[in-house]
Amino acid sequence: MGQLKVGIVTKEWPPAIYGGAGVHVLQLTQALRTINDVHVDVHCFGGKRDDAFGYSTPVEFNGANPAVAALATDLEIASHLANVDLVHSHTWYANMAGHVAALQYSIPHIVSAHSLEPLRPWKAEQLGGGYAISSWAEKTAYEAAAAIIAVSDGMRADVLAAYPSVDPNKVVTIRNGVDTSKFAPNHDASVPVKYGVSGPYAIFVGRITRQKGLAHLLRAWKNVPAEFGLVLAAGSPDEEGIGKEVADLIADLQKTRSNVWWIKDMLPHAELTAMLTAADLFVCPSIYEPLGIVNLEAMGCETAVLGSRVGGIPEVVADKETGELVDYTGDAQAFESALAESISRLMSQPELLKKYGVAGRVRAMKEFGWDAVAAATVALYRRVIA
Repeated sequence: MGQLKVGIVTKEWPPAIYGGAGVHVLQLTQALRTINDVHVDVHCFGGKRDDAFGYSTPVEFNGANPAVAALATDLEIASHLANVDLVHSHTWYANMAGHVAALQYSIPHIVSAHSLEPLRPWKAEQLGGGYAISSWAEKTAYEAAAAIIAVSDGMRADVLAAYPSVDPNKVVTIRNGVDTSKFAPNHDASVPVKYGVSGPYAIFVGRITRQKGLAHLLRAWKNVPAEFGLVLAAGSPDEEGIGKEVADLIADLQKTRSNVWWIKDMLPHAELTAMLTAADLFVCPSIYEPLGIVNLEAMGCETAVLGSRVGGIPEVVADKETGELVDYTGDAQAFESALAESISRLMSQPELLKKYGVAGRVRAMKEFGWDAVAAATVALYRRVIA
């Protein structure tokens, strides 16, 4: 077959990457560009870039509801997708650019399902009335897409449950990947020292959002033995309410514990891998998680993972092999109690954690390489065009 021209549409692109979807888009694009006869252009939010077609929100929409502003940007992007064979959009922010381009130019539109608006009702706190708009945009794009890529089997089931009119045959699971050459053990002991971190510690890495369950972890930590430290590489709160709740919970812990450290700014990559490597345990207390790239990144650094048994996390973290899982049923008190028990038990067994960590890196390298993700994605591209 001839050269395949792909237009990737995304809100996030360096330097503005703040979540797993952005990491996915960057690394998928890099992997796709290593494949012969595949040409990829990236169209992103956030203004001009040297390495992508960047678009600013039209000035008429400055100050508009974020969802409305996103749609205005999508229309601008769609008008520049005439010369691709297909468009592949990521997250609801970009979905309507792909949808409009598909209608306008009669090209296939593929959607990657990183999360679903119906399963994130707390987004109404962040978007206000825009949540109804984002939900409409996602639903419209999913129902019309030529194919939907689910990043886990759990996400595939969620797509079909949330949007029952979608043909199951067009929803394909292609799991996220991790670059295990970049996320690898990094034993630079100067990095924890730089942040004042000492002694055994667990680590949380992620945005401050209800989805990530950080408030549950902080409440659970009150019942973890004080000898164990906690590093929180957490910033970019979704909205003021969750930001204040988390800040208050951290301050409360720090009143009685000197080994709770909050790193608010995004860590440079080398420092992140050093902090992950030095940690005894990585904790992912998400209450909703389509896959959880952060778990793969921790596993790449040979760090054991304690995750919640939600979404795609059980497809990444092999229970009792690369880490352990805690059930989440919606009962906050039970979840926090189970987290505290598991963290306390695991942190007191450093040899078990080392065993989990070694097995985690092996699993990440074997099962989640980006070359396989890219090959499966291109195969899907060619199927929808045929």
